[in-house]
Amino acid sequence: MKKIFFAFWDYVKRLDKFMLLICLVLSAAGIFLLYTLNLNEISPYVSERQWKTQLFATAIGVFGVLIISAIDYRFIAKIWWLYTPVVLVFVMLLFTPLGVGVDGADDIGWLNLGFVQFQPSELLKPVFIITFSLHLSKVGERLNELPNMLLLGLHGSFPVILIMLQGDDGSALVFLFMFVTMLFAAGISWKYMLAAGICVPAAVVFAWNFLMQPHQLKRFQVLFDKEMQQSEILGIYYQQWLGKKALGSGQLTGLGLFGSDNYTYVSEIDTDFIFAYIGMTLGFVGCITTIILLAVLCFKALSNATSSKDSLGRYICVGVFALYLFHSVINIGMVLAVFPVIGIPLPFLSAGGTSVLSMYVAAGLAMSVYSHRKKKTHMFYEEKYD
Repeated sequence: MKKIFFAFWDYVKRLDKFMLLICLVLSAAGIFLLYTLNLNEISPYVSERQWKTQLFATAIGVFGVLIISAIDYRFIAKIWWLYTPVVLVFVMLLFTPLGVGVDGADDIGWLNLGFVQFQPSELLKPVFIITFSLHLSKVGERLNELPNMLLLGLHGSFPVILIMLQGDDGSALVFLFMFVTMLFAAGISWKYMLAAGICVPAAVVFAWNFLMQPHQLKRFQVLFDKEMQQSEILGIYYQQWLGKKALGSGQLTGLGLFGSDNYTYVSEIDTDFIFAYIGMTLGFVGCITTIILLAVLCFKALSNATSSKDSLGRYICVGVFALYLFHSVINIGMVLAVFPVIGIPLPFLSAGGTSVLSMYVAAGLAMSVYSHRKKKTHMFYEEKYD
């Protein structure tokens, strides 16, 4: 019993309690927002199921994050061959009749197994962080050798292309951003960055003219063309127009969370446009508080990266930082009509069980790096770094 007590006490001392607290606060806010959203009957598509699913996913996520943070992240990376194929199989099944879409979406990102329906691409995000971090740490100082760069490029482009083939461009961009950010943190040579800088404009022009569909082009054009906004006010710009209207209607302190005659209906207000609901009900104060919490979460992941004792832990935390940052910035940008609508949920706040679990797994990885940043030297065991 004494050994168990000391082991448990050591775990509690090493636990990244601050990061866990931020995740819990955001999750509690998300569940409460979804509960009131259902109560206020703003959207006929939001039911009691949303907040209950969110609550259930949060409970599993918290349990999972406590388990993951207790396990050494190096061991988690070492056994990548156990869980990576499973997640990849789930992703591949999306190209079978089991892969389904949802109303209003262009992708087939949902896997329907009969008894459960979830998004494999969300599970692939933390898996990519682990495997790409391991790849970078194995390469080490030989990062900028051409063969290694080519292999890293293949590693990074594989999930991007795979998810794009499903039609989920938003998630594909998440993987691309994590890939680029982690490469930058690893110390990619300025020569490669210069070459990428030269190639990117040409790639954008090619994609704009030959790869993107007309409706995708419109989503970008409407952001900068006032006349198109007027002509598409009941078309492709309608959702963002309503989102901005809802966001601004809250003014400083919001219309309140419990009943108002001035609520604005916005499609997907429980998922992609949850920030519009925050602005509408809690006003500018609620929006700023949300942004501060998300910013603190991002910087906490970066802080864990700086405290890591090896490159693997550092890259994992940078990947988690990139995941949270991209989701937060793009989601809020969609509501503000700064970015096109590409279906990116707000971390821990948007409805979606798989998304919540993915965010908690990512948090668990960063917390594991924090918990194992020092050599454990209590009376029962000693952990040594490679």
